[in-house]
Order: sequence, then structure tokens, then C-alpha cells
Amino acid sequence: MKKTKKYTKLAFFLLIMDVFALTGFFLSYGPWGYLRNLLVTTAMTTKSHKYLAHTLYTERQIKEILNNNYVKESGEDTNANEITIGQVEEKNTYDSIYEEQILKRDPDHKDYKIVPISGSGYKGFIGVIYDPSRISLLLSPKFGQTGEFLQTMAKDAEAKLAINASGFIDINERGNGGQPTGTIIKDGQIVWRGKATGYSGGIVGFNKDHVLVLTHTTPEEAVASGMRDAVEFGPFLIVNGTPSIIKGNGGWGSAPRTVLAQRKDGIVLFVVIDGRQPGYSIGINMPTLTELLLKYKAYNAVNLDGGASSSLVENGKIINKPCAISVTGERLIPNGWIFK
Repeated sequence: MKKTKKYTKLAFFLLIMDVFALTGFFLSYGPWGYLRNLLVTTAMTTKSHKYLAHTLYTERQIKEILNNNYVKESGEDTNANEITIGQVEEKNTYDSIYEEQILKRDPDHKDYKIVPISGSGYKGFIGVIYDPSRISLLLSPKFGQTGEFLQTMAKDAEAKLAINASGFIDINERGNGGQPTGTIIKDGQIVWRGKATGYSGGIVGFNKDHVLVLTHTTPEEAVASGMRDAVEFGPFLIVNGTPSIIKGNGGWGSAPRTVLAQRKDGIVLFVVIDGRQPGYSIGINMPTLTELLLKYKAYNAVNLDGGASSSLVENGKIINKPCAISVTGERLIPNGWIFK
């Protein structure tokens, strides 16, 4: 009798495993191309989870999926003359709820505000900054050697708001955040030259007139044209009011995101979307993200380092939910954009 019960339990366990296997196979190879695209593009844009795609698909299949999901930038650079930096006044009436969320000041602090945002499968925040002259690039204390948590850097700098900025060398997600990928410009000087392999986009940052500039020029040309602080990342999502062409889900899957954007009236947006947390927020893909930015009238916008690095700090406290395995959920990073 005991043996019969034992075999029954084993058979039931094997049946459940078969159901899971068949479900996974159906989702991966069934009629829903959306799920295949989501799995492959999400896995292939992580630093250490590419194996998930390679386990289920051949190199040819992965290449085909990536070729059908991508962001094609316009090829243009920011026209700084189209951005007006100055006093932004409140209105009595607004064109949309999005306009009201941006322009209606927070009575607790008139120089910035936090706007909670949410949509299908994602939650996050927008930090709205009215004076871009008070935004700068903050480097970790041991820049080039080890990184630091954004919360710690922002608190030490007495920043009102902060978001993460560039990517960093991170083999198997064991990097210490010390060595950035791409060029870093600080106070008009090139302070770092690193490889930007695998990251589309270009040099992005603020010039001496406090305009967010997205450019494909060389670091030397960027500095000569007045670039003050900048990192190298991408893709560019919106340039001079024109969104990039996005096919499929954009090739980046759904994940946590950080975006730096500026409206035509000079208002800067620190956008952070949480992800990789089922039941709370899965993340956002590039077309949905771009649509969201356009609703808030972003005129120039660039995707920054995302994933577990995506963080938003207000007055020394992290307010989003990063998905790393540290106590705070943060990762060590080389730099961040701060507002003081």
C-alpha cells in the first residue's frame, strides 16, 4: 500500500513537471511571437542572462528575432537653439493631465517635483526639474576603481534628486561599478575614455547653456562645442521632437529603465521605471517608453543604463525599487546625474 502511494506521488510529480515543460515549450515555440520576442530581446540585453535565450533557441533564431526588433535613430544631433531655458510659469488651465503633472508645482518644493507613473506591467517615477543649470554629473569617490551606491553619492553631495547615468564594465554581473563604458566628460574635460561596444547611441549631456545635447560627434568635438558634463550611452529615443523608428519591441525587451530627457521649455525629466519584480513591475519596452515620453512633451530623450542600476534618489533616500540583491536593491555605479 505504501509503495502504491509512493509511486502515485512520483507519477503526479512527473505529470506536473511534464505540464510545466509543455507549457514552456508552447510559450517559446507556439503561435505567440510576442512572447518569443520578449524573452529573447529581454535576455540578450542583460549582462549575464543571455543563456536563457541560447537555451531555447538557435543562434539563427536569435539573430532573426533581434533583426525584427530594433531602434533606428534619426541620425540627427540636438539643435540646442530650439530649447528655451528660462522661468517656466504655472498655468490656470492645462492641455492634458500630463501637462498638469509637469507644470503644476509641488507646494512643498517649488524647484522640482516627483510624479508617480504607471501603465500596463510597469511602475515608476518622473523627477521634474525646472532649472537645468543646477544639474551636473557626479562621479563616484573612487571613480575608475570602484563604484558607489547612488543613494550614498547623492546624500554626500546633498543632492535633491539623482539618477544613475552611464554603464560600466560588468562581466557576469560581478563588476564593482568602477570602470564606465564609453566617454565621460566632467566640467568641460574628458576624464574617461572607455569602450562603448554594444551600446547604441552617442555622447549625451548638458552644454554650458544647460541644454541637454544628444550627439554623435567625437568627445573632442563635443567639448569644443561647449559640452559641460556628459556620458556615452543610448539609444537616442527622441531628437529635436522626432522619435526614433522602433520596430517590434525595440530589441531591448521589457526591463527597468532610466531616461534623461528635456522638454522644449527647458524642463528636465529624470525618468526611472522599475522592473523584474512580478506582481509589482515587470518593466517597460522601448516603444511604450517613447510614447510615454512624448505624452510628457520630451523634445530630446536618451536611454541610460537600466536593469538593476536604475535608481532614483530624493533627498538622500531611494524612492523607487531597484532590483539588485543588495540591502537597498542598488548596484555600485560609476556616476549619476544630480540636481542640487
